[in-house]
Parts: sequence; structure tokens; C-alpha cells
Amino acid sequence: MVTNVLPPLDPAALPNGIRARFVEDVNGLRMHVLEAGDGGPDRPLILLVHGFPEIAYSWRKVMPALAAAGYHVVAPDLRGYGRTADAPVAFADDLAPYRLHNLLLDLLCLMSALKRDRVAALVGHDYGSWVCGYCALARPDLFGMVALMSAPFAGAPGLDALARGLRTPADDPIHAALAALPRPRTHYHRYYATRRAAADMERSPQGLAAFLRAYFHHKSADWPDNRPRALAGWTAEALAEMPTYYVMDEGRTMPATVAPEMPERGGADCAWLTEAELAVYAAEYARSGFQGALQGYRCRMDGSIDRDLARFAGRRIEVPLLFVSGARDWGPFQAAGALERMKDGAGAGLLGCHFVAGAGHWVQQEQPRAVADLLLDALGRGGAGSRPGA
Repeated sequence: MVTNVLPPLDPAALPNGIRARFVEDVNGLRMHVLEAGDGGPDRPLILLVHGFPEIAYSWRKVMPALAAAGYHVVAPDLRGYGRTADAPVAFADDLAPYRLHNLLLDLLCLMSALKRDRVAALVGHDYGSWVCGYCALARPDLFGMVALMSAPFAGAPGLDALARGLRTPADDPIHAALAALPRPRTHYHRYYATRRAAADMERSPQGLAAFLRAYFHHKSADWPDNRPRALAGWTAEALAEMPTYYVMDEGRTMPATVAPEMPERGGADCAWLTEAELAVYAAEYARSGFQGALQGYRCRMDGSIDRDLARFAGRRIEVPLLFVSGARDWGPFQAAGALERMKDGAGAGLLGCHFVAGAGHWVQQEQPRAVADLLLDALGRGGAGSRPGA
């Protein structure tokens, strides 16, 4: 039973032109969305899919520009996140609703509720990139283009991989190799899949808002040691070259990992995320908790995501693909070769692979104008049905 009786996000927290509402009966959810632009049937639809630890609110700076260009823009809080989370999620809860194939169904049901049978652009950031890549792979007939941000989507495995068997990521020998380093390490995917991770963050010793401030800062262009580069391979020694928010010191929590990088209050760092904006994130996660958001990482580690992708073994993405990342984002390089595999699997054509100056991992928040311009340019080249009036 749906128990969510929250109101939509306070309009005072949103830029002019963005409205918040609930869409009922979306694959069993009361889905909270942010919306901009005319929702009439002649307006092409753009869906914006957030990552972790974000919510629909992470698209607030991009939405007005897209709407001003004539698009109907909708950004949902994903299942388990924000105000779509109708009740706290427990570690023991069934993971099946958080698998990629069900997240695709969530978006299809949202399209149906919006009375749309096609999306001009499906745009995903971070974990949302995995979701959108899967959607484009599974239902290319529904999406005019797909734009992926920060996390390359390496696609489905080849048929030859199925003959060798699918290895559950939790059983990857890389974890033992990381733990055996002179400075023992743990991959953040593995940490986020543990029972302790949600409580660690919800009960951060420095406070939830301070934890989020440090986390956002650590992965942004404001942190001076974010100097990403391609890694030599999927080895413990190579992975250990990445910052500790990706390859953590073994035994440390994520709040303890990012706490030393807390920027000075009132300083120039994180000017792209004001105290009022940070308070929105803190309030949403204080209410919903983190477990719903972490269920996707658990699906990654238990092999559910790989099994969903294996349904499309040997298939390439057939819709035009745009990739956008911050120039100081380690995300595109954390899995050696993934960026190259994504380019090779573009299928209908790569519309561009862009690294935005002055941005780290949170590219659509750090440099929203550049992101909006890249999206609009790609939509302009995306073919009939992708542009207003086309």
C-alpha cells in the first residue's frame, strides 16, 4: 500500500519555471517529479534521470534552459529516492523492484501517465546513466537519443561471454587483491552493498548535511586532487590510484573518508551548491534514509544488473548517443576500457563525447549552461521528432 502523504517539494526551493508534483500509479509508485515547460502533446519530452546521492532536484539548473527551447522536461525521483520513497527501505527488503528491467518499467509507466509514446531524449547521470543505457538498449523504439553523463555504459556482454559464464561482481578476485595491498583498500561498490553503509551515512558523526557537503566537494572540480586519467587495467594497483571516494581505505566508512576534505564554510569551494540547496538534499535524505538509494549498488554486486544486461547479449545501442562528463571527473575512467567500449557500441552514431571544463562529477550542477547547450545541440542533430516542431 502506498503510504506517501508528503506534499511535493516546496516551490520556494525551486528555480522559476520548475514545478513539483506527484504522478499516481507509476508501476505501483506515487512518483514525485519536477517538471518544466509546456506539457502539451506537440512538445517533445525530455526525461532526466539522476544518480547517487542525488534526486530529481539535481537537474534544477538545466531544466529551465531546455524548457525555454521548447521541450517538456520531466525529472523523476527514482524508486527508493526522494519523495518517491513512500516509506523507509530496509536492507532485508526484496531487491527485485530495483533491478534495471523494473526501473525501465517505471519509466515506461511514467511515459504512459504523461500520455507519451516517445521520448526525444533520455538523459542519465551517474547511476542514472546505467539506467538510461539499459533503457536505450532494451527499447530503442521509444527514445530519440540517449545522453549519458559521467558513467560510461559499456553495454551488454557478447555472446561469447555467456559461454564463459557470468561472474558475480561480489566474487571478483579484485576485492581480495585490494584488501591485500600494503595499504588495504575496499571498492566503494562493495561498501555501498553492505548492511552498514546506509546507517553509516544517516548517522554521520559530523552530521548529515556536513557529510553531504564533504562528499559533493570531494568529487567536484573544486577538489584540487581530482586529476583523472585512464587506468592501466582492472588491477588492485591501478584502482588504488583513484581517490578514496572510489577506492576506500579498508575499514573506513564513507563519512570518515570524506570528512578530511570538508571545505571551509563560506569559502569559494562548492559555490555551485549553496547552503540552501544543500539543505534540500539533507532534508530529503534525513527523511528517506539511504537504503533505497543503495539498493541499486546491491543489484550491481549480486550480479542482478549483469543478468539483466545478459538478456541482450550481443546487441548494441541503436539510438544516437551523447556522452558528457566533467573534465575533472574520475567516473569515466574508474572501469578501464569502459569508455572505449561505450564508443564502439554507440550503434546509430556517437553524437559527441565531451569533457566539460570546470566540472567534476556533478557536471549538470557545476556547469549547467554548458550541459544544456550540449544537449540542445545534440537534439538539433538527432533527427525528426527530437526538436520542437520537427
